[in-house]
Amino acid sequence: MRYENTFKQIDQILWKESGCSSELDYLEQKSWLLFLKYLDDLETEREQEAELDGKTYRRIITGFYRWNA
Repeated sequence: MRYENTFKQIDQILWKESGCSSELDYLEQKSWLLFLKYLDDLETEREQEAELDGKTYRRIITGFYRWNA
């Protein structure tokens, strides 16, 4: 259910962009946002695993550009 709400919020924000007549107009942007969310979750998991092993993990995307910045 959490993802459904996230998808609806993304749709509402992107729909307000000028020139959007259907969901196909912003499908690329929506796909990119979902990829960034997936990447952030994956990197968080890898970071936690590295921490448990006493290692450091260097994220691909850092700071302001992270999903959960």
